[in-house]
Amino acid sequence: MIGQSIVYETLDRLGIPYTYTEHPATPTIEEGRAYWGDLPGTHCKNLFFRNHKGNRHYLVIFQCDHSMAIHDLEQRLHQGKLSFASEQRMERYLGLHPGSVSPFGLLNDKEHHVYVFLDEGLKNYTHVSFHPNDNRASLNIRLEDFVRYMDSTGNAYEWIRLYD
Repeated sequence: MIGQSIVYETLDRLGIPYTYTEHPATPTIEEGRAYWGDLPGTHCKNLFFRNHKGNRHYLVIFQCDHSMAIHDLEQRLHQGKLSFASEQRMERYLGLHPGSVSPFGLLNDKEHHVYVFLDEGLKNYTHVSFHPNDNRASLNIRLEDFVRYMDSTGNAYEWIRLYD
């Protein structure tokens, strides 16, 4: 299967079932839509930010049909000025490359440095989908199992209303 083996090993260890879908590389939501047709729930958009000083990093996860301006996120997250994290920071903290950002990258964050914001709107779905740290596949899991996964990572996270 495509993706980092640590993802599958962790889901299996936690007893989390998933639906695996293989597809061509889909670095954007728009490209991925063609391959998610029959999956229940929603695919998620995952954005990786750093604060102005570069000493804090955030993974922001929300439903793929929404977009968020950085200024709006700054107002909602109350973390000061934000900017997209560089490819080097993405590799250092999540072990990922652009186009493959996923909460499964937290498995590579051994120091639990990355703080996660989850949009409250995701609670309206029974299932959520993410790349298995490689944008040539998607995994679909129940929301309640995703929460169990998040609890297992050791990274701090919170649910927040990101949009109205």
